[in-house]
Amino acid sequence: MVSEDLKGALKKFFGFESFKGNQEKIIQNLLNGNNTFVIMPTGGGKSLCYQLPALISEGTAIIVSPLIALMKNQVDAIRNVSDNENIAHFLNSSLSKTEINKVKSDIQNGSTKLLYVAPESLTKQEYIDFLTSVNISFFAIDEAHCISEWGHDFRPEYRRLRDIFERISKVSIIALTATATPKVQLDIQKNLNMVDATVFKSSFNRENLYYEIRPKVDVEKEIIRYIKAREGKSGIVYCLSRKKVEELAELLNLNGINALPYHAGLDASTRAKHQDMFLMEDANIIVATIAFGMGIDKPDVRYVIHHDIPKSLESYYQETGRAGRDGGEGECVVFYSYKDIEKLEKFLQGKPVSEQEIGKQLLHEIVSYTETSVCRRKYILHYFGEQFDETLCKNMCDNCKHPREKSEGKDSVKLLLDSVLALEEQQKPKHICSFITGNLTADIKSYKHDKLPLFGKGSAKDEHFWNAVIRQSLVGGLLQKEIESFGTIRLTEEGRKFVQSPSSFLLIKERKFDEESADFEININSKGGAFDEVLFNMLLDLRKSISKQKNIPPFVIFQEPSLKDMCFQYPITMDELTNIQGVGTGKASRYGAPFLELIKYYVEENEIERPQDLVVKSLINKSGLKVQLIQNIDRKLPLEDIGKSQGKSMDEIIDEIEGIVASGTRVNINYYINDILDPDNQEEIYDYFSEAETDDISLAYKEFDGDYSEEELRLMRIKFMSEMAN
Repeated sequence: MVSEDLKGALKKFFGFESFKGNQEKIIQNLLNGNNTFVIMPTGGGKSLCYQLPALISEGTAIIVSPLIALMKNQVDAIRNVSDNENIAHFLNSSLSKTEINKVKSDIQNGSTKLLYVAPESLTKQEYIDFLTSVNISFFAIDEAHCISEWGHDFRPEYRRLRDIFERISKVSIIALTATATPKVQLDIQKNLNMVDATVFKSSFNRENLYYEIRPKVDVEKEIIRYIKAREGKSGIVYCLSRKKVEELAELLNLNGINALPYHAGLDASTRAKHQDMFLMEDANIIVATIAFGMGIDKPDVRYVIHHDIPKSLESYYQETGRAGRDGGEGECVVFYSYKDIEKLEKFLQGKPVSEQEIGKQLLHEIVSYTETSVCRRKYILHYFGEQFDETLCKNMCDNCKHPREKSEGKDSVKLLLDSVLALEEQQKPKHICSFITGNLTADIKSYKHDKLPLFGKGSAKDEHFWNAVIRQSLVGGLLQKEIESFGTIRLTEEGRKFVQSPSSFLLIKERKFDEESADFEININSKGGAFDEVLFNMLLDLRKSISKQKNIPPFVIFQEPSLKDMCFQYPITMDELTNIQGVGTGKASRYGAPFLELIKYYVEENEIERPQDLVVKSLINKSGLKVQLIQNIDRKLPLEDIGKSQGKSMDEIIDEIEGIVASGTRVNINYYINDILDPDNQEEIYDYFSEAETDDISLAYKEFDGDYSEEELRLMRIKFMSEMAN
């Protein structure tokens, strides 16, 4: 078909005057009967690459799609560009027998140009037999990364597609994905037996997206603040579990934000309803699971928040890609804590070894991305095999907007590259860091690497530093990661030249999230307020004077997170004080008056506008669980049993009890402590907390030289706080 005819069809069906990027070449290649492989970022116009040729070809195009929601969304969109309601259909488990017969009839009489099918449906013999009897124009595989075990959303049934296609018809195939590393790309082509395919690869750079990582501190409150500062804008919040999705959606609604949950556990009609409400802007926020990919083609999603870290950079790229598809503003914020990575590692246990290795490597990549101080855009594009000059980022990521200091790293990089060579380019980052710092691990011993001359040569710096050097050398093109061998590191040609003739290499100081969260916390609220350092120091002084007067440690009165929250919210009434993190009615009435007086005076003197729209209400059902927890403690049930009944670990139960006690409720767990610690030990720990300046458990652990476990110290701190503070 000539170019003018294609443009005419584009105008007729979609109303566009011209094609975007490679769209025209891709469509022409497919219409010429060639196998076609398209790698195009979300928002680049992938769908049109198979929709338009399907509309103008003889027969029906079969489009394999993994998501029922996405099928519905796309079928609706195609029906809108035609006056024929039957032009597109989907075939999946949500249809009744009558509906399936209607779909078959429309295909047979030639009125259906696009048939969307789930891969599971294609494996059914009755569908194979039916499709063999009709005219197929071509096969399209959307979300083709699902074929690869190295992709972020591997589906075993996708690996059977080539065999099924060959049984149905010998027509050409177009495979499309928004996320494919070079390794995944090759895997897809091999599996589909289309290594001969013409590959069209667009840049992965989404210029309009702003990338930011924040420490996971007070995450729910931060999310509420963030959303309220963007009132009226559409956003998606991703969570790791269905339970968290439900909880967070409920919490947002409680705080006046119209949010809907969306996950695989909801029935199909509820999911469809929530999706439509989001598209129609009856709700601005969708809270969804990471595991359940969202087939929502909404062009004006203005932000994507990750409450939990995704399992891979591909997932992250695809999920953030839902923002700003119209080319307008799109903010991508991740709340990061290494604890989430540990949880994801636990999920991998019990899976086949190769799957565990792949999973761990993907997790390592996402940790490297979140912790790096390199331009985030450069880092993402490097991961997808694309070079990028960070000066073109234009402050569209937190690392470029708030750059960290740089220092000459030539000697460190040379030592790293020499070490990689000494280890025969056979080791992963963790082993290399242990080797350079002189950490005698079991692997180092078994390989006898401690006998090599370079062992421990970089011990003046810690493993965090050397990890950063590895990351920055990878992005700088001196090293590369061997995917096939699960992430072993070797030198590139550039790296070998550097070893022969070292040159200047500036290293950027990396962040340590757990230690310096406050260092770069960017607190946004609707009044543009930030942390009030002056008030914080005044509150610390007041707390100290009250602690001397009452002869109790300062932390017994209010803990530091509570004081910090007061410096954002400026509470001046008892009601407002009970909305402060870790302050219940008991604690507010016992110690609150002088603090409220000081804050009121400070607010009036400095004419401060208080962000009272940001008082975060807590979930009712949580307080129900707390009541249940207190009742179970009153019945003297073992804490482990209480945890099991609520589906929580011992750690989580202790967290809950600490929260209850910190907010001013007395809890008596003596019955449990008496079983694990004798009276002398209890007295020793109790005396320590009586005299301590801080209730920091890590300091207590050091003080006792590890004689008591962290759990024992936390339980004793609960006993102490309950008796002293409440």
